[in-house]
Amino acid sequence: MGIGGKKVLVCSCEATMPLDGNALAKACDVKGTVAVHHHLCRTELDRFHDAAAGDTSLLIACTQEQPLFAELLATNGNASAASFANIRERALWSEEAADALPKVAALLTEAALDIPAAPSLTLRSSGLCIVYGRDEVALEAAHQLNLRLDVTLLLSRPAEIIPPNVMDIPIFRGTVMSARGHLGAFELTVDDYARSAASSRHTLTFEAATGKVVRQCDLILDLSGDAALFPSADRRDGYFRPDPKNPAAVQRALFDLVDLVGEFEKPRYIAFDAALCAYSRSRKIGCTRCLDICPASAITPDGDHVAIDPYLCGGCGACHSVCPTGAATYAMPPHAVAARLRTLLLTYHAAGGTPPVLFIHDPREGEALIAAMARFGRGLPARVLPFALNEVTQIGFDTLALAFAYGAAQAVILASPKKRDELGALASQMNLATAMLEGLGFGTGRLHLLVEADPEAVETALYELPKPAPIPAAQFLAMGETRGLTRLALVHLGKVAPTPRETLPLPSGAPFGSVAIDVASCTLCLACVGACPTGALQDNPDRPQLRIQENACVQCGLCKATCPEKVITLEPRLNFIAAAASAILLKEEEPFNCINCGKPFGTKSSVDRILEQLAGKHSMFQGADRVRLIQMCQDCRVIVQMENVRHPFAGAPRPRPRTTDDDLRERDAAKREDDQV
Repeated sequence: MGIGGKKVLVCSCEATMPLDGNALAKACDVKGTVAVHHHLCRTELDRFHDAAAGDTSLLIACTQEQPLFAELLATNGNASAASFANIRERALWSEEAADALPKVAALLTEAALDIPAAPSLTLRSSGLCIVYGRDEVALEAAHQLNLRLDVTLLLSRPAEIIPPNVMDIPIFRGTVMSARGHLGAFELTVDDYARSAASSRHTLTFEAATGKVVRQCDLILDLSGDAALFPSADRRDGYFRPDPKNPAAVQRALFDLVDLVGEFEKPRYIAFDAALCAYSRSRKIGCTRCLDICPASAITPDGDHVAIDPYLCGGCGACHSVCPTGAATYAMPPHAVAARLRTLLLTYHAAGGTPPVLFIHDPREGEALIAAMARFGRGLPARVLPFALNEVTQIGFDTLALAFAYGAAQAVILASPKKRDELGALASQMNLATAMLEGLGFGTGRLHLLVEADPEAVETALYELPKPAPIPAAQFLAMGETRGLTRLALVHLGKVAPTPRETLPLPSGAPFGSVAIDVASCTLCLACVGACPTGALQDNPDRPQLRIQENACVQCGLCKATCPEKVITLEPRLNFIAAAASAILLKEEEPFNCINCGKPFGTKSSVDRILEQLAGKHSMFQGADRVRLIQMCQDCRVIVQMENVRHPFAGAPRPRPRTTDDDLRERDAAKREDDQV
């Protein structure tokens, strides 16, 4: 059997999984049958060698023996990359295995997709390590590391320590006041810095302190027991902070540290497009969602947009989940997640599955819990489709909307209790999705967050889930940018909703909505149009108008912050009518015509407002002639002013040349005077 151009190898794992080759081929919508092996990794290895001959791409339905199969492929010279799918713990080691065929088909089809790798950047470490602590634990750790790394021991408020007989590592006293940087480029500001005294006898003593110093290093082992030197410390590459009272944790950190010498590839988790960022315009602050939730402090203001330091980014994806414009996106392209969702859910539906539950988890704690449930419990229910993401905190409203649009009846998100402090953004996105689903009449109980590390508790929660009505699945392709895909999902959900709505109010902070204008007070200055980063607010080059294209509005608030009359109010909502994709008129006025040439150049309300503010009140507009300048277009204003002002470089008037006509005219005038006498 082949899926997506890949030859599929399926094994029943010594007949512990019920597999029917003909039924599986039909569920996967492929011709022929599937050869079901029973001991592919041992007694049937010859069959694997036959299947792997040449450059055929393989999809192997086993992850336990992945290292063995990868080694055999390399030995056979098969240069084609193999994909692996776990249908054992995730589907068939379950008390509902007999009903899990649609899930198996969905998992295999999803695994056959070619997912692009995330881009990466290079970190370099020469092994310069600072061990920061207080007592003998730090000293012993420094001695162990010194065998492989270039170690310096820094003691803060040191306890009584017996001086080492051989000073094989430099020892200093000091307290870290601030720290910054990343693997290969840390920088510590240390106060009360002093070198250990060579004459230390009973206890370690120190020379006179030199005040504050700055020290650089590649790696940090923090055994001080104090607060972490960095926010979201567990995501800071090169910084280790085990509990100094836990010897096993300290030893694990030492094992990890000694391997961090050389060059390392770090994923560039977030792709950022500054042109789409709605942080600021003209020194007015708009959207700050990513700044407010980044746990690693990797995002900082940078002019009219923000900057994301990829070296500090820990990959939680919270900025992606809350970014309303798509400026910050997870490095795996958004359409890749959408394509996985579409393939998984649509294949499951086509194979006859009952209304599915999308079980979103990370590939670390989540996979371990699934394995524990499969080995020691009831396993996953047949209708629960596991869906692994690098971090569950990368989930935003867009991902949830797509999941329900592609036919998920429910979604359960599993988060580790260790990440409890990072779940604020995820909770807000789930609240938006819940408001959308309930507002459209899909009912309650569609979306759940499990913050749990006990496999038995997770298993119980999954089996006790209610079974709401199914949601008809959409068929649209998973192509395009994040907001466009989200809009397609919302259009579909609006069409199949039990309670169709033209507009649906959303909680404050939602990335969808419109603006309300106090029409009487608006002067159509159009400052809001210039500030709008998405083009949602528009003018009309032919008439004084203010219009809005609602499906482009991200509720960043820049228009409200920029408006000089303070007449704009944000209205977070979803608009399901087709007109939301077109520009809708908010206000229109007749143009004001120049009093000198008659050309339209503004609106009556704006000119009247300027007259009210300046006429007779500003030194430049005291006389009637000066006030009239306000009512002129820019061309006439210049012409009128220049007509009444003598050129500053003009010389004295030149005398008029005297001609014969002048003599004759004077003679005639004198003769007339004589005749009158």
